[in-house]
Amino acid sequence: MARRFITFEGGEGTGKSTQARLLAERLRALGEDVVATREPGGSPEAERLRDLILSGRAKNLGAFAETALFSAARLDHLRSTIRPVLARGGWVICDRFLDSTRAYQGALGNLDPRVLRALERVVVEDTVPGLTLLLDVPAEIGLERARQRSQSAPDRFEAEAIGYHRSLRQAFLDIAHQEPQRVRVVDARPAPDEVAEQVWATTAETFALAAALHG
Repeated sequence: MARRFITFEGGEGTGKSTQARLLAERLRALGEDVVATREPGGSPEAERLRDLILSGRAKNLGAFAETALFSAARLDHLRSTIRPVLARGGWVICDRFLDSTRAYQGALGNLDPRVLRALERVVVEDTVPGLTLLLDVPAEIGLERARQRSQSAPDRFEAEAIGYHRSLRQAFLDIAHQEPQRVRVVDARPAPDEVAEQVWATTAETFALAAALHG
């Protein structure tokens, strides 16, 4: 069976946080040990770095500096949260992980792919998700959703121009094309409950939860 580590990826406003929560709740209803987490963040030290990254204060330092901050946060997240849960046989549901770094800082920040791969080897090692669910919507829809839900000013990434978000969507789709066994694309345009059913069907298939799917 694939590692019980599921990540949600996608651009702004695709519904990752909602779908991660709904999947965690569904697995818990089956009696499973589930920890829902997020990046950047997911551990006390990583949450402190999250505030710095999303405030935009690190943007002017360039893609490499931002990636280094993400990597530092991920290292603590893995050590403090993700690996202990996986070691005891639990499930980890994470809102963003390594593919966001590949898309945002790699494809859009033009960071050398060799640098990204080196950081992944050092930080992630073999803790690769068993399933990544890429929630996909056109950039215009995602940004409008993000604006409607937000009670505050746009964060570092939401504030980028529409062209940035269109390129971001394509970067994620390219990753899915390169790793189709791990990354599954989910149409996130329908209502959340319909998307949740797509997510559950894919999860059940990947982790051989046929009995739970039909129960």
